[in-house]
Amino acid sequence: MSRPRIVIVGAGFAGYRTARTLERLSQGKADITLLNPTDYFLYLPLLPQVAAGILEPRRVTVSLTGTLRHTRLVLGEADEIDLDARTVRYADPEGGVGTLTYDRLVLAAGSVNKLLPIPGVAEHAHGFRGLPEALYLRDHVTRQVELAAGSDDPEDCRSRCTFVVVGAGYTGTEVAAQGQLFTDQLVRGQPRWEGVRPRWMLLDVAERVLPEMDERLSTTADRVLRQRGVDVRMGTSVQEATPTGVLLTDGEFVGTRTLVWCVGVRPDPLAESLGLPMERGRLLVEPTLQVPGRPELFACGDAAAVPDLTKPGSYTPMTAQHAWRQGRVAALNVAASLGRGEPRPYRHSDLGFVVDLGGVKAAANPLGIPLAGPVAGAVTRGYHLAAMPGNRVRVAADWLLDAVLPRQGVQLGLVRSWSVPLDTDSPELTKAPSAPARSAADGHGGASGSTGTGGKTPEPTGAARGRGTPERTDTSHKPAPGAEGDS
Repeated sequence: MSRPRIVIVGAGFAGYRTARTLERLSQGKADITLLNPTDYFLYLPLLPQVAAGILEPRRVTVSLTGTLRHTRLVLGEADEIDLDARTVRYADPEGGVGTLTYDRLVLAAGSVNKLLPIPGVAEHAHGFRGLPEALYLRDHVTRQVELAAGSDDPEDCRSRCTFVVVGAGYTGTEVAAQGQLFTDQLVRGQPRWEGVRPRWMLLDVAERVLPEMDERLSTTADRVLRQRGVDVRMGTSVQEATPTGVLLTDGEFVGTRTLVWCVGVRPDPLAESLGLPMERGRLLVEPTLQVPGRPELFACGDAAAVPDLTKPGSYTPMTAQHAWRQGRVAALNVAASLGRGEPRPYRHSDLGFVVDLGGVKAAANPLGIPLAGPVAGAVTRGYHLAAMPGNRVRVAADWLLDAVLPRQGVQLGLVRSWSVPLDTDSPELTKAPSAPARSAADGHGGASGSTGTGGKTPEPTGAARGRGTPERTDTSHKPAPGAEGDS
């Protein structure tokens, strides 16, 4: 009798945990295949620290082949799923196509940036769902500060030193908090900067920072941001984005070369393409994470609308905490469907949240206990070290070095503006141009203060894990990444 074939689509929190647990449960009696665009698991909660120069990029990645020794890794993006034929068609990073057959399929494709129909945002902002976007933001912010330092035009200097973050959720709040500290360190000790400091703005239509979290966390975060100098404006958002600034909903025009988009996430479009019952873009599943009427199909993480058994009538939120635990339950129930064990429903109550505000500041409520200041900072970093599936020593070493040494404010030039567009369904990948593109302004093919040469980004191979972004011209205006969502 042939061994059962299990295919997992996506290696985020849910997919990675599913694969790791299935390896242990199967004991070599099943063929496990993991389909993912990259060869690493990304620990997304620490991505703002990569953008702020605290952590090196590889610290927040965990090798899939190095930690999943009995799982076959296939690099690619799912393009189409045929539920009747039980096949997954995918496109690999070099444009090739392939097909995987399965007996059990776990859909854990995750989420992508949420787009809103606001003029200019798609052209002048970036998301914050992948490593390329964090690397781009780090370079872009450093470049703006350096260009401002060499400018003789006060207005140009002011606009380059203004950084606008839209969305005061978990990630947006951390980006603004870490960003203010980062730019303050860049300008510290510079004679030309006497009396002038970078200005970070945090906007949201909500009434308070971290609106989806405990009000005490919100109050703590708001206080730290304002004390640090962040211009926090609630009930305000962007009405229009232009190459030289943003028009706010209150009528004010703010000159800026940096628009950080942090307004939320949406489930990966792959789930919607299946034509199955959905709940606000998420695939409806049973408490066992099986899709009704499709016993061979499981879904978890941001792609799935999982009933919240602790709050009848609602669904679990799209957070890393739930995705990680759903991955384990999905693995247990896949094994149960193959005759190993009994199926079990997913049930989990939130254990609290932690928000790293940079330095020794944080806001946390572990097990419902509100914490602030250095104690919250210690708990937050301790939580991340415990939650990370690898690189703990390296991350701790980077934190120690950041505490005793100044950060290196240099541009690496590895990620160009047009290669990390906001309107993409594949934020973990950079987009390749169809023809060489250059920009005289920054040499990065996109930049602050000029338009590009018209180099285009072709439709991503297998984009959206299938649907993709249409070909677009490299306008290369002055953007920088940002995001919301934490799974």
